[in-house]
Amino acid sequence: MSVVRRIARPLLASMFVVGGVDQLKHPSAKSATARPVVAKVAPLLGLPDDTELLVRANGVAMVGAGALLALGRFPRLSATVLAATLVPTTVAAHQYWREEDETVRAQQRTHFYKNLGLLGGLLLAAVDTEGRPGLAYRAHLASESVQRAARTTRREARHVVHEAATEARLKAAQAQHAFS
Repeated sequence: MSVVRRIARPLLASMFVVGGVDQLKHPSAKSATARPVVAKVAPLLGLPDDTELLVRANGVAMVGAGALLALGRFPRLSATVLAATLVPTTVAAHQYWREEDETVRAQQRTHFYKNLGLLGGLLLAAVDTEGRPGLAYRAHLASESVQRAARTTRREARHVVHEAATEARLKAAQAQHAFS
């Protein structure tokens, strides 16, 4: 793993670990803010309509995936999980367009765009293959390998059929010569 990844992953993950722990310790403080989003999303996803439980579950996901990302374990999966937790958190907690007070609006706008920046970092981490070929490229290589093997098998089969036909003609000629 490169030095940049060793430094960047824990830095990116730190916000989620701290935020997740806060959600676990104080779910009721976040429940009121999360309630409108939970009311809309929970039925669509088949989730329980228990806002405090979902806040805690979001906190567990943030702590778990954040710790894994910080440690460099399953970084693509953990970044994807963190991105999935960030979207509802941002939508619920930072609706700056609804704020009347200009100071609060400016703070919420800053947090909203900070979260968009974090989302961008998570998306980059989610697709980072650390220099190794990605799944699409490996699938393409596998497909080419299968096609190459099929061509080789067809060529070898034609060769075996040709040799068998030649051998059969030779045996037939020998047999005819033996009877004459």
